[in-house]
Amino acid sequence: MFLSETLDGAGVGGYFRPPSVNAGFPEKRSAELAYDFIVCVKQVPDTSNITGEAMTPEGTVNRSALPAVFNPEDLHALEAALELRDRCGGTVTVITMGPPGASEVLRDSLYRGADRAVLITDLRAAASDTLATSYILSRAIRTIGNFDFIFCGRQAIDGDTAQVGPQLAEKLGIAQITYFERMIKLDDRTARAHRNVGDGWEVLEAPLPLLLTVLDTANEPRPPAAKRVMRYKRARTADGVRRDTTAMMGDATEAERETEWARRLEALKMDGLLLEQWDLDKIEADLQWCGVTGSPTKVHRVQSIVLTKEGYTEVPPTEDGVRNMIHELIEDHTLG
Repeated sequence: MFLSETLDGAGVGGYFRPPSVNAGFPEKRSAELAYDFIVCVKQVPDTSNITGEAMTPEGTVNRSALPAVFNPEDLHALEAALELRDRCGGTVTVITMGPPGASEVLRDSLYRGADRAVLITDLRAAASDTLATSYILSRAIRTIGNFDFIFCGRQAIDGDTAQVGPQLAEKLGIAQITYFERMIKLDDRTARAHRNVGDGWEVLEAPLPLLLTVLDTANEPRPPAAKRVMRYKRARTADGVRRDTTAMMGDATEAERETEWARRLEALKMDGLLLEQWDLDKIEADLQWCGVTGSPTKVHRVQSIVLTKEGYTEVPPTEDGVRNMIHELIEDHTLG
């Protein structure tokens, strides 16, 4: 059951005032009753400065030509989970799906306060669309087990679909609140949240477990903590350790590299710095729903539009000026 109350300043008695910081929240719960938070994050190419060099001859994005960044709205999702964990107690587990290099966003999450980090990486998951991605994430979350909240960014900047969060909630059979900005009240197994719908607000009430997709207006993400950076900067996945070992021992025999790799893995495990790395077998995923096979989305055409005109044309703010501008646009086939 959802309780929906539109709060746009009209018909509800005036402007909506956010509750105080501690209003509507229980005191920190015991470890047995604390909440378990899962945050889904993604490493994406930085699309803010795409140029012609960032496109392949086929018209697709050349990801190797762009720096990889933490998807912006996922940072706000992480902060929302950390804030609730700090208020109410519990643990924050961050999961990401991608190539081995995606472990960078997991380290960043640990720097900011996450308790656990899991990388799902498997070549058989390559080219997954939102449907396949949400299925793989649902299997990973079922493998994790208990959870009360799942936080996702509203959308990723490399796709802008905003589909994975809602699809994930459907696959898990749980309630969802999209466009989340603020938690108003949390009462044991019921949450009341403030949702921005563009031209107004809604307050929705839903039972736990609950998935929320978070807007970039929800909060200000905390910076990495210096102490946590010093602690987790050596954190690696098993594949990361193997790459480091191979680079350092290029002239050694295979047996020697394997021995050193095993030694390093054990040392990281003892220090709590071995990031969990799962493949599709670990999460018992059905391969027909993963990767290309499980992705019905087909790209019809990708176009790279490069603006080459130099300077600008000044249009007088008159009826004749606008008429001439429209005439020129039609002649250039920009309109019509």
